[in-house]
Amino acid sequence: MSVKPMNSKEIAQKVMNREGLFILDVRNADAFEDWKIEGEKFEYLNIPYFELLDGVEEIMDQLPKDKEILVVCAKEGSSIMVAEMLSDEGMDVSYLEGGMKAWSEHLEPVKVGELTKGGELYQFVRLGKGCLSYMVVSNGEAAIVDATRMTDIFIDFAKEKGATITNVFDTHLHADHISGGRNIAEATNATYWLPPKDAEEVTFEYAALEDGNKVVIGNTTIDITALYSPGHTIGSTSFVIDEKYLLSGDILFVDSIGRPDLAGKAEDWVADLRESLYKRYKDLSMELTVLPAHFMIIDELNEDGSVGEKLGTLFAKNHGLNIESEEEFRKLVSENLPPQPNAYQEIRETNMGKVTPDEEKQREMEIGPNRCAVR
Repeated sequence: MSVKPMNSKEIAQKVMNREGLFILDVRNADAFEDWKIEGEKFEYLNIPYFELLDGVEEIMDQLPKDKEILVVCAKEGSSIMVAEMLSDEGMDVSYLEGGMKAWSEHLEPVKVGELTKGGELYQFVRLGKGCLSYMVVSNGEAAIVDATRMTDIFIDFAKEKGATITNVFDTHLHADHISGGRNIAEATNATYWLPPKDAEEVTFEYAALEDGNKVVIGNTTIDITALYSPGHTIGSTSFVIDEKYLLSGDILFVDSIGRPDLAGKAEDWVADLRESLYKRYKDLSMELTVLPAHFMIIDELNEDGSVGEKLGTLFAKNHGLNIESEEEFRKLVSENLPPQPNAYQEIRETNMGKVTPDEEKQREMEIGPNRCAVR
C-alpha cells in the first residue's frame, strides 16, 4: 500500500475544520505526554519507536481500518520507517513531513475582522506552540505585533496584501519563543518597538513603547494605543486597536492569566499583575475583543480557528479574573506553577540580543508547548 507525506499546513486545516485524524505518535512516552498535536476530533496511540524495531504486527489490532492514520515523530525519520512497515502490512498511511519540529513552526493566518475606517486585522495561529501573532493592514501599510522567528510568512503575507511593513511591536520581552520582530524590522526598514522597562539589557536600538503611544498605520488613522500592563514582565504593554480589539500580550488569555515568574520575579510582580488585570483592564470597555499572544488548549479556538473573546465575557468566566482574595491570587500565580518553558533563560537572552544561536539551536530551544499561563 502507499506511504505519503502530510505537511503541517494540511494538518492545520484539519484542526481548524474540526476533522478527524488518527495519530500514531512514535516518540517516547514522556515527550508525547508533554506535547502533542491537538485536534478536537483527533485520536491517539503512543508507541515509542524502539518498541517497533522488530515490526508492527503487535499493534495492528490497535489501529483503525476505516480512519486516516498519521505517523508522527520528532524529526521525520522514525515516522517514515514505521509508516513503511505499516504499508508492508497493507495499510495506507501518512507521516508528518518534518516531524514535530515542523509542526512547531507552522503559522496559520486567520482574518479577525475589518477595521472601522478601512483595513483588516489578522491573527497568525501557531497551533503547535500556542503562539499568536498579529498584523494590522491599512491603506498599503502594515504593523506586526509579537512576531515569531519564522519571519518569511509575515513579510510574504504583507506583500500579498500589497502592504509595506512600517512598524513592528513586541508587547514584552518574550521568554517562551524567539521573537522575529527585530529581524523583520531590519529586513523592511520598519520601526521596532519594545517596552523600555523590558529592554534594560538589550544590545540593540529600539523605539520606546510607552503608555499613551499612538502609532498611525496607513492613511486611515488607525491608532494603536499602548496600555502599560505589567505583571507577566515589568514592561508588559497591551494595545487597543481601533477601539475594538485589546491585544493583551501574555497578561490575559481566554482560559487563563499570565504567570509572573519567568524572570525570577514572581513575588515582586504579583501585585503588578493583579493591578493590571483587576484595575487597568476593568476600566476598559467590556466590548473589546481580547486577542492574546498565546493560548493553552485547543478548546480556546473559535469556530473560525481564531483565538479571542469579549473582555466582559472573560471577566464573567475566566477564573483568574474572579479571585477576591489577594492571598489566593498570589498563591495561584506564584505556587504550583506548570513547568517553565524550555530554555526560557536562553530565549530571553536571545531576545535581548546577547546571544545569537544558529537556526537548529533556535528550533531546539523552542520545542514544547506554551507555558506562559496559569489557570
